[in-house]
Amino acid sequence: MYAVIKTGGKQYRVQPGDVIVVEKLDGDAGATVNFGEVLMLGGDKGITLGAPLIEGASVAATLVETRKGEKIKIFKKIRRQGYRRTNGHRQMESVLRITGIEGAGEKAKWEGTAQVLTKAEMNARARGLAPRVEAAAEEAKPAKAAKAPAAKKAPAKKAAAASTEEA
Repeated sequence: MYAVIKTGGKQYRVQPGDVIVVEKLDGDAGATVNFGEVLMLGGDKGITLGAPLIEGASVAATLVETRKGEKIKIFKKIRRQGYRRTNGHRQMESVLRITGIEGAGEKAKWEGTAQVLTKAEMNARARGLAPRVEAAAEEAKPAKAAKAPAAKKAPAKKAAAASTEEA
């Protein structure tokens, strides 16, 4: 089951167990956060669309951490005037793990254990760049033996060809 929620002026497609990075939310690490603005639900019974929201639907999440995001550099310049200004900004963001989705007569809960992840891996998973289950499945498969490339033949020497012509 999955849901589309709205928070911080953005929309996120989530399912139980996902890690997402959103605009800063109030609360300490380990706190439970509930989202009532559910725009769409999808599951075994089909897709339920809200107009604009689905009444009675909610998504529960656990606040993993609140941190600063990546640095953004702002550079202003007016040419030939000696005017240059450099500034930077780091937006506060919250990392959430989705623990449950409820609505449209269905419930989905995350039954996993908390994982300790590096910040880079957490960012990659939150942006959908790192595989979730596929990596574990590939490790379980036995590795295939790689074929050795065929040896290349040495080029014919020109000196040997020239000596046969002289004789």
